[in-house]
Amino acid sequence: MASGKIVVWAPGMDAAWISGISEGASRLGFSVFAAPDRAAALAAAPSAEILFTQDSGLCREARKLQWVCTPFAGVDNFLAPGVFANPDAVLTHSSGAYGVTIAEHVVMVVLEMMRRRAEYNEVIRRKGWRRDLHIDSIRGKRITLLGTGDIGRECAKRLRAFGPAWLAGVNRRGGNPEGLFDRILTADRLEEILPETDLLILSLPATAETQGIMSAEKLALLPAWARLVNVGRGSAADQKALERMLREGKLAGAALDVFEEEPIPADDTIWDCPGLVITPHTAGNMTLDYTVEKIVSQFLEDLGNFAAGRPLRYAVDRERAY
Repeated sequence: MASGKIVVWAPGMDAAWISGISEGASRLGFSVFAAPDRAAALAAAPSAEILFTQDSGLCREARKLQWVCTPFAGVDNFLAPGVFANPDAVLTHSSGAYGVTIAEHVVMVVLEMMRRRAEYNEVIRRKGWRRDLHIDSIRGKRITLLGTGDIGRECAKRLRAFGPAWLAGVNRRGGNPEGLFDRILTADRLEEILPETDLLILSLPATAETQGIMSAEKLALLPAWARLVNVGRGSAADQKALERMLREGKLAGAALDVFEEEPIPADDTIWDCPGLVITPHTAGNMTLDYTVEKIVSQFLEDLGNFAAGRPLRYAVDRERAY
């Protein structure tokens, strides 16, 4: 039977989910300290062998650390030099838990844009009864998904039901995961498909390769009737260029859940950008029970692997940053 101390500091999880971690860990012989606040987590970190947290600052204090699991999908805050007091500690993510909630968010904002929900909301706010706004449909659209990981795949499954003309996936290796895509291109061929794209969905992690991948030049390749959704990282798209295109009518619409700076500064002009749906990085929050259930189950799965001396399934390749 394994033994070791797990420190949990995850403010987005309620007591029931933390209790689930404690019960599962206890069966494997681990003790769990659920920190009531960050100060307590920092005080406990030096004796922790395992951390379950999104707070990379705890790793600097955890000299005995063997493994840290973040309940988030993104790991960029763990990749800076000097984050780990023990540089040999394994890092795992919770990618795989967020695909469902983010895919549903994508469907929601795409329909918001196409069916002009914001404008109809304004009509209703003024107690009006206008019914003639021209709307659009996902049916027959050419959809490109930049990123074919868990989020991209879950989006593809749902969007397929609306009858698009085709679904194209863009990734590093040129693989077609689960056979979900009608076309697959490697990232170096992205420019080929942008002029044919009616709806572009970005679900990329923050890496050196994805930084600025949708530059002003690439954004300009999209047709004027195209729409863009970004649920990955704000660093992937040139935000100022995107705003400019929307204001100039060179893009039909965009929905952003992620931004170059978060929170968005109060004086940023993007707040009132026409044709833009803004959500405050809520697509993949730990606010859906299913998401948190998956986070817990994936952590306990890897805890079983850790206890048995097996490789961790959700381990991060720090060179690739995912």
